[in-house]
Amino acid sequence: MDGHELAEVAGAVGIFAFVTTVVTVIIVQVGATVRARAALAREAEYRRIAETSLETQRLIETRLTESARSLGEMEKRMDALETILLTVE
Repeated sequence: MDGHELAEVAGAVGIFAFVTTVVTVIIVQVGATVRARAALAREAEYRRIAETSLETQRLIETRLTESARSLGEMEKRMDALETILLTVE
């Protein structure tokens, strides 16, 4: 092997190492991008679930308030009915 062939082999090895490094970096970066997009999608889904949960809790609170008011009215009516029944006896 003369110096010229040795330079060609060294150049080929260098190019191979460079291409391998570039491909590896590209694969790692694409993977990081895919993971970041998945994380954003997951966070958006969690946000949607949280908003739905909050709306449901507000609806439950409204219904609970209405139920408490209705129960209070029924209690007043029962007291009035009890008073009437005691008066009749």
